[in-house]
Amino acid sequence: MRRQVVIIGSGPAGLMLGALLGRAGIDNVILERKSRDYVLGRIRAGVLEDGTVGLLRSLGIAGRLDAEGLPHHGFALGFAHRRLRIDLTEGTGRHVTVYGQTEVTRDLMDARLAAGMETVYEAEDVALHDFDGPSPRVTYAKDGRTHEIVCDVIAGCDGFHGVARESLPASALTTFERVYPFGWLGVLANVPPCSHELIYAAHERGFALCSMRSPTRSRYYVQCAADEKAEAWSDQRFWDELRRRLDPEAAAAVVTGPSIEKSVAPLRSFVAEPLRFGRLFLAGDAAHIVPPTGAKGLNLAAGDAFYLAEALEEFFVERSEAGIDDYSRRALARIWKAERFSWWMTSLLHRFDHLTPFERRMQDAEFALLESSALARAALAENYVGLPY
Repeated sequence: MRRQVVIIGSGPAGLMLGALLGRAGIDNVILERKSRDYVLGRIRAGVLEDGTVGLLRSLGIAGRLDAEGLPHHGFALGFAHRRLRIDLTEGTGRHVTVYGQTEVTRDLMDARLAAGMETVYEAEDVALHDFDGPSPRVTYAKDGRTHEIVCDVIAGCDGFHGVARESLPASALTTFERVYPFGWLGVLANVPPCSHELIYAAHERGFALCSMRSPTRSRYYVQCAADEKAEAWSDQRFWDELRRRLDPEAAAAVVTGPSIEKSVAPLRSFVAEPLRFGRLFLAGDAAHIVPPTGAKGLNLAAGDAFYLAEALEEFFVERSEAGIDDYSRRALARIWKAERFSWWMTSLLHRFDHLTPFERRMQDAEFALLESSALARAALAENYVGLPY
């Protein structure tokens, strides 16, 4: 086969990139090592920046999002059983939308299928070749046969553990990483949320997050040990611990019910530089990871796809390499700002056992500043709704 672009991975970065390239008339195929159902079964984030929503609307893929998404004009921070509302619209004139990453993925998959664009699921033994030259190749196994695609560009959108970044020589990348000494234990349940807006709560026992997927489905998290096992937590134990970490009003409003999904997510910050090696480009979680505290993972993937699609359209349509030469710089400038914000939110709200008394007072002072300063709240709101592309 011959394609202009081979995209590795059918997560949000790969699907968004494929949709943007398809709109520009650039031929692309997506290779995904798992099945469609497996990809759609992954429970992920659910807060979309207004830029991500705008991107989906520009592609004509926002029908369900506009009908079912929940516009949120603010969220709350909890600290020492006090609650502070951050007004997003007052500070920025914009808002976020609660709409699950699974639903974004489904919408992009359905649109791709309707447009007749090719996705190969359950592609095994994917290998990248000759991407340091003008004619890279990708091989994979499917149905007992080995297939080869010759292309002009490979986009590695296959996540933190994917083959794309691992195919690069160690000397080609500089990586920056912080692994946090805790995780998030998350529960999904068919119960109404305890608040119509998200609550990010700091507590002596650890962080808690009250979120939702719809008016009848809630997503809750509590900070836990990094090696915690989800099966060690009964539903009752989880609900009791969640309520301990919330202010009295929020705790009283928690409606409990059987969990339909329960899992532990580790937290890390990670960036690889640069995002280009010859004709191989990294995007999404293959390039960076943020802790979920700032709700930036999916939104950064959308930003990467936007930058890379612009660069590749210039490359294929205008026959200019200026865009692909500048892709890494443009994307990383936004990535590092989102990394900073996610690190700051994580540092503010979580319990770190190693913190000194001075550092704990710094957390107190940071929250007091937000309470007293409209400018500090506006800066938080600006980052939360999403910095411009």
